[in-house]
Amino acid sequence: MKELVVLSGKGGTGKTSIVASFAALARSKVLCDCDVDAADLHLVLQPIIRENHEFWSGQVAVIDEDKCTQCNLCQELCRFDAIHDFKVDPISCEGCGFCSQICPPEAITMKENMSGRWFIADTRYGPLIHARLGIAQENSGKLVALVRQKARQIAESDDLDYVISDGPPGIGCPVISSLSGVSLALLVTEPTQSGIHDLERVLDLCRHFGVPALVCINKYDINEDNTRKIEDYCLSQGLMAAAKIPFDNVFTESIVKGIPVVENSRDGIAKSIESLWQSISRLLAG
Repeated sequence: MKELVVLSGKGGTGKTSIVASFAALARSKVLCDCDVDAADLHLVLQPIIRENHEFWSGQVAVIDEDKCTQCNLCQELCRFDAIHDFKVDPISCEGCGFCSQICPPEAITMKENMSGRWFIADTRYGPLIHARLGIAQENSGKLVALVRQKARQIAESDDLDYVISDGPPGIGCPVISSLSGVSLALLVTEPTQSGIHDLERVLDLCRHFGVPALVCINKYDINEDNTRKIEDYCLSQGLMAAAKIPFDNVFTESIVKGIPVVENSRDGIAKSIESLWQSISRLLAG
């Protein structure tokens, strides 16, 4: 079983649309949406949820009013300003537990926090594991790790060849959690100055974790000078720019229809994505 993650240094480069197309092209796979802070792969794949699970992570302080003597010590010492009128604001509370340690009557306890939900679903392209983090919740790196673990378990139990993951943008904790230990990373970029800069950052992260990478330049024809800069950069870094996909409204139309791009287009866009998947599958096989 091989694991592919599709990443981008910034949002809006088109990685989810490309993952959805891979879902239609690849056989024997499980799909995984690791962008738990803003999951959207399910909008295209239209899954039917089979299992719905709570995700518990982190803690929040709770004050027992019967035990509280209103000494005001917790309010004075909480550095996150999360306690007012002897009540804890769960949004502001960072779960550090300091207030529970210094409370003289031991009226403050730390309660586990339900941070979100994760799902096992069926799509017409195969199983999909995805999640939704709660509003203002953290620990998304832990939720990504859980989603990936469940996807691998399904791939192993069903004897599937691939886990294809839609990764989060950027280089933060969720990206690290989605990247570590994968077989290959596809880095989707666009020919803008910020796109070039963010490509360099996410490539450095791949090298840190020893993950081989390919580059896909989406919307390459909106600035062909920057496209050549990206190609030159890839050449200097020993990377393969595996695909150049032109700008086309078919991406937006496919999102509106809720279908992958390759099923909404049979022109050069679909052929570019099909060729990209063939290159990836050959690398994973080899």
